[in-house]
Amino acid sequence: MTAKTSTKEVRMYLRIRNLCGLLGIILPWLALFSAGIAEHPSSEWWWSISATYYQTPALVGVLVPACIVLMSYIGYDRTDNIITSLSGLFGLGIVLFPCRVSWIPDGTPVGFFQLPIELSNTIHTVCAALFFLAIAINSICQFTKSGPVMTDRKKIRNRIYRICGYGMLVMEVMFVVARLLGAPGYMVMIIEIILLHLFGFAWLVKGEAFPFLNDREEDVEDVRLEIR
Repeated sequence: MTAKTSTKEVRMYLRIRNLCGLLGIILPWLALFSAGIAEHPSSEWWWSISATYYQTPALVGVLVPACIVLMSYIGYDRTDNIITSLSGLFGLGIVLFPCRVSWIPDGTPVGFFQLPIELSNTIHTVCAALFFLAIAINSICQFTKSGPVMTDRKKIRNRIYRICGYGMLVMEVMFVVARLLGAPGYMVMIIEIILLHLFGFAWLVKGEAFPFLNDREEDVEDVRLEIR
């Protein structure tokens, strides 16, 4: 492999990571905007990103490409590939099995497989939980991998990955608590927005979208000297 080819491949991977991160961040806002200008079947239309499925194609149009990117992504090792492939698969499950909403009666067939809405909602909830669990594990365990000696900026990036990963886990717990305590429905939307921003930010950092966080040539050279 030539140096030129190698550089092209690196740039391709960075673009893929940035695309995945960008899609995660724009999803809630695009879904809210496009559903907001549509006819509202209920005052609860904005209580979750999943509920906008019935009003706008934004959820499908953004989440499906993101899931395809995740499933086709080639990581550092087999574990990395399994985690990203599973997260993409679970993400597709979110789309294929829509959630339950107040304005559609139980028993109504919905989604690609035309399952009763209450059964579809159960599968949807499981897929959403596993999706965020998988991407949290990826951020905590895979993004933080490095050589025996790390640059100072790599240490900062690892802190960011862990903050994003553990933040997603905390948000998942908060989601369950909110449900159990009967919190206002819009709390789900707030939690989902935070989850997707944590996911997106971790992938943007991994994609080197923020130059001030990326390693400099002198940083790499210092590491080489330390290894010697």
